[in-house]
Amino acid sequence: MSACRKKSLNFLQQDMSFRRGVVRQSKFRHVFAQAWKAEHCIDDVRVSRVTWDSGLCAVNPKFIAVIIEAGGGGSFLVVPISKSGRIDQACPTVCGHAAPVLEIQWSPHDDNIIASASEDCTVKVWQIPDGGLTSPMTEAIVILEGHSKRVGILAWHPTAFNILLTAGCDNVICVWNVGTGELLYQLSDAHPDLIYSVGWNKDGSAVCTVCKDKALRVIDPRRGTVLKVREKVHDGTRPMRAVFLSDGKILTTGFSRMSERQMALWDPKDLSEPMAVQEMDTSNGVLLPFYDPDTNMVYLCGKGDCTIRYFEVTDESPYVHFLSLYSSKEPQRGGGFLGKRGVDVNKCEIARFYKLHERKVEPISMTVPRKSDLFQGDLYPDTAGSEPALLADEWIAGQDAAPLLVSLSGGYSAPPSKHRDTLRSKPKLVSQDSGGGAAPPAGNAAASSFVSATREPEDEAAAPRVAARETDGNAERPKREEELLNELLAEMKALRAVVVAQSQRIEVLERQLARIEDGDV
Repeated sequence: MSACRKKSLNFLQQDMSFRRGVVRQSKFRHVFAQAWKAEHCIDDVRVSRVTWDSGLCAVNPKFIAVIIEAGGGGSFLVVPISKSGRIDQACPTVCGHAAPVLEIQWSPHDDNIIASASEDCTVKVWQIPDGGLTSPMTEAIVILEGHSKRVGILAWHPTAFNILLTAGCDNVICVWNVGTGELLYQLSDAHPDLIYSVGWNKDGSAVCTVCKDKALRVIDPRRGTVLKVREKVHDGTRPMRAVFLSDGKILTTGFSRMSERQMALWDPKDLSEPMAVQEMDTSNGVLLPFYDPDTNMVYLCGKGDCTIRYFEVTDESPYVHFLSLYSSKEPQRGGGFLGKRGVDVNKCEIARFYKLHERKVEPISMTVPRKSDLFQGDLYPDTAGSEPALLADEWIAGQDAAPLLVSLSGGYSAPPSKHRDTLRSKPKLVSQDSGGGAAPPAGNAAASSFVSATREPEDEAAAPRVAARETDGNAERPKREEELLNELLAEMKALRAVVVAQSQRIEVLERQLARIEDGDV
């Protein structure tokens, strides 16, 4: 490339930087959102009108769950993620609560397990059969009773199996071992007023909370101690939200003294001043943050809004960078966020929302435009899989661990989990042996498929029962090993094809670069 041409390019770059400010390089600058066609939406869904600031929807790679209106008690709808079209009024629901359901959350380590919190002061855990419900589900596998007022916050531990955090209008945080139905820790003195939000950090060693007293707290739930406090995170009186980012920073949303919606970034090492503050608008809806740790992007949507804003958080000032927004004519009643394990990597989809209308669920895909049909490794770093890094007893004993990561190359399918395979067989064996072992806690008699999730495999009482079934398992072992081997061979073949294609692409790009440097272009 000639010196004159280089000078011209440099001048153009400097001129653009002067006109538009410093041009920040990011692969996510051109992310665009697109709603799915009407035939792919779910219609005739009677979305709940409950006055609670939650998304009213939870999504995982298998199912969509939506809190709906119920004549008496509380219920929520669960359908396969591939479902589209009209929902029949006779469609079975999960309807075991005595009062409206306020919050639902899928387990990160088992796509068939969902927890629900209700105004009836209980939290219930349900196991959804593969393929969805065929009849109304009224019996939970675990019932957690420890709150004296309605419960509206649920948060599964990100890396430890069967650990669930709940918070209610009694200003109390409870941490449960869902496998045994045991209340592990109860924090009743940490918050003087209503808790708005609770979120775990990356390895599950701490939680961040925001409260009606406008304070942000970082808490160690195992020791029951408040590690950090920041008063008046946002000056407004309306509800706030807080989430931990993957690097340990905390992002909060709230309102200013003039009722403007705000987003702020905080460093827990120094909470004296926020690292960044973004002013939004003067709408009334509480901004719900959905954080993607793989791309370090934050999506903000509020009830009653017609927009979804998305930002990228980086280490460069001003730290929080506005990317774009999705706008539509219809306001949203709530929404669910689908993580990386469920997106379509072949279409460069990095996130997907399920927007709740008054009687419709509308998918919205967040996509990075790319010309190549090959797997885009820079968009899809290894992400948290469904396999837990710790068992409940290990976390209770004081261990912490980062999530176990999986590759999304070639699309993701959950591998057979040795934890779940073992654990799901245990309760069946226990339920058949009515004479041995202690009876389950009152209210948890239906916990046949999940209650024994954290008992040790070497349990002496369970050993004879497991041994009685080893003969049948050995007969199927060669078949399972052959299937696993075939899967590995197929994956190796696909990876070889990707490597060859990438090598060819590199050669083409190198030839084009050489032509540019020689001045042929």
